[in-house]
Amino acid sequence: MPVPSHIHYESLLQILEQASLTSLPPSSPAYQQLHAAVIHLRKALRLQKQFEEEWQLTGGTVDYQWSVNRHLPKDYNT
Repeated sequence: MPVPSHIHYESLLQILEQASLTSLPPSSPAYQQLHAAVIHLRKALRLQKQFEEEWQLTGGTVDYQWSVNRHLPKDYNT
């Protein structure tokens, strides 16, 4: 099963938490929006890890993807 590599989530989270959020006042609407994005990204990563674990328990294999242009099915664009 092709899935995004965890590093994609982790890189985004580091940028948002260490650079973006620290440059905004905590009470600003922009800060609140970015903070919500961080929460959603963490949830997405947690759900993906849960899916991977369940998939592997059923005998499936996980194939971490680093790019959307790699390993696309032949009929992907049809």
